[in-house]
Amino acid sequence: MTTEVKIYPTIGLLAKDFAVEIISKINDLAEQGKAFYVMLSGGNTPKLLFGFLAKLSSKVKCWEHVHFYWGDERCVPPEDSESNYKMAKEELLDKIQIPEVNIHRIFGENDPEKEALRYANEISKIPYFDLIMLGMGDDGHTVSIFPENLVLMNSKKLCEVSIHPKTKQKRVTVSGNVINKALAVVFLVTGKNKASIIAEIFSKTGSYLTYPATHIHPEKGELKWLLDEDAASLIKESSLKRLYKFYKCG
Repeated sequence: MTTEVKIYPTIGLLAKDFAVEIISKINDLAEQGKAFYVMLSGGNTPKLLFGFLAKLSSKVKCWEHVHFYWGDERCVPPEDSESNYKMAKEELLDKIQIPEVNIHRIFGENDPEKEALRYANEISKIPYFDLIMLGMGDDGHTVSIFPENLVLMNSKKLCEVSIHPKTKQKRVTVSGNVINKALAVVFLVTGKNKASIIAEIFSKTGSYLTYPATHIHPEKGELKWLLDEDAASLIKESSLKRLYKFYKCG
């Protein structure tokens, strides 16, 4: 596994740069006649990213080669404001020419346990994900694997039912088993409220082992961290240069 870290002065520049990278990946695979399997994340930074992908959609040679999946979903209907699918639909899916069968959403309105089984079957039909997009919460969680249920990171199942530690809301989430088999995993992390945890993860100090995000290690692929300056503000740059492929962008 190789690890690359990029730090951007603004969230907008981060999102635009990543959108261009995604489009390049789509086009490269399309030229080879291959599908592009991508797992999406919820959150404010992905929302901005989806906006850029929509604006640049004409640069995609063939959306028919793209298949969208989700890493997790709250157990709410697809029209609910908390739905990760709803956000992606409004910001991206409704604005591009992509076949409906290429959109593989988690049915948050269904019984969670049954849906976890159904979605596991859905994602088992593909060999691997070309790209998995992840966020990180200010408690170090990623997808819907929280410090309180870190055991889900090592689950042998492809999908699990997770319970938010504070709200007790049920969610359907992929396990670390799925994420760590991807060809590329990219974290999008922004904001000063993430800075202390990011610093612990990169320096391997403090409570870093309790953070689910720490345990993402693609077995045969690459790991990228795309950070804004606020999220990266407490990292020692000397450590980054010594341990990772490190770039300051913009």
